[in-house]
Amino acid sequence: MSDVVFDEERLLEEARRATGLSDFGPEDYRAGLRVLLETYDTNPLTETGRRRRYRRLLHLLTTRLRVQAALRRHPEIREREIAKPMVLTGLPRSGTSALFNRLAADPSARPLRMWETQFPDPLDGLAPGQPDPRREAIDARQAEARAKNPEFSKIHFTSADTPEECVLLHAYAMNGVQLGSEVMMEPYASWYRKQDLRGMYAYYRTLLQMLDWQRPGTRWLLKAPAHMWAIDVLIETFPDVSIVWSHRDPLLCTASICSMTHALMSGNVEVDPRALGPVVMDFYATSLERGLAARDRSDPARFIDVSHDAFVEDGLAVAERVYAHFQIPLASPARSAMRAQAQANPKGKHGAHEYRLEEYGLRAAQVRERFAAYIARFGIHLEEAS
Repeated sequence: MSDVVFDEERLLEEARRATGLSDFGPEDYRAGLRVLLETYDTNPLTETGRRRRYRRLLHLLTTRLRVQAALRRHPEIREREIAKPMVLTGLPRSGTSALFNRLAADPSARPLRMWETQFPDPLDGLAPGQPDPRREAIDARQAEARAKNPEFSKIHFTSADTPEECVLLHAYAMNGVQLGSEVMMEPYASWYRKQDLRGMYAYYRTLLQMLDWQRPGTRWLLKAPAHMWAIDVLIETFPDVSIVWSHRDPLLCTASICSMTHALMSGNVEVDPRALGPVVMDFYATSLERGLAARDRSDPARFIDVSHDAFVEDGLAVAERVYAHFQIPLASPARSAMRAQAQANPKGKHGAHEYRLEEYGLRAAQVRERFAAYIARFGIHLEEAS
């Protein structure tokens, strides 16, 4: 019998005691919290996994309490304008992270940083311009995590200041893809697919306003494959958003994201990788189909398509295309910064990510068939199937 009890009222009360606060904000978070608790309690989580998930939910809830307190102290936060954000999306492992990091080198870009996803709320009493001690704590924690699990750094390298995905902000609404494993487990998997995501995006916007109020930038640069689930809501939330859609052979994307999802679950959830693969493929194929359907109902001028292969060949040329399409000047300092970022981060810097599709119960022909319409629509260059 586990010592970890996934009880809603017990968790909420612990969050209240930890902060001395009681206002969690918009009540729509409760439905997601309940289904997350059920998912964690009824799936075969290891004891370590149960403890980690409990602590994470407690962190999400205590952060919500501090966010609401900050909004009461500083109502001007809600007046911040998130103007003309640029959002990267596409299948995971299609090169979105590499392009994200390259574009984030532009001094005029304001990317979401890893440490900010963990502490979006302002630290009470911190003077303007004073370093936030929570950033140093996250940096030390990330270094420790890399030392413990160097293999994961080959898949997705993170530090306190690396640009990070929006899903880590979405999670505070108790919605979204969470850590990427919850959407592969029932009942959260089915629950998530049926959600109207407007409430989640409204809370996400509030968190961006809060971060912009603390550390403003010229233009927000954001990224998440999960945005494909709600392209229409993303546009509704940010009417002047520009969207960069990354493309790559879905066979390679699927094999890689299966490996990454399995790595995220390992040690936390008992899972058969061969059973996991088809679930992962369907989740991301469905997100792509939903995203493209919403895109077809939107103004095509707000989108640009980029190729993973083209980025590998000439990343600066891809950046130039993106900036030209959205009529953003690419100044000399930005060019120089992007070149420096490319030189400092050659492919494979953190080691090669090795994986085999067959380990996850999938065949190449099966994946290509599932993504056939996508491959045809965008003329995706296909690699030789192993």
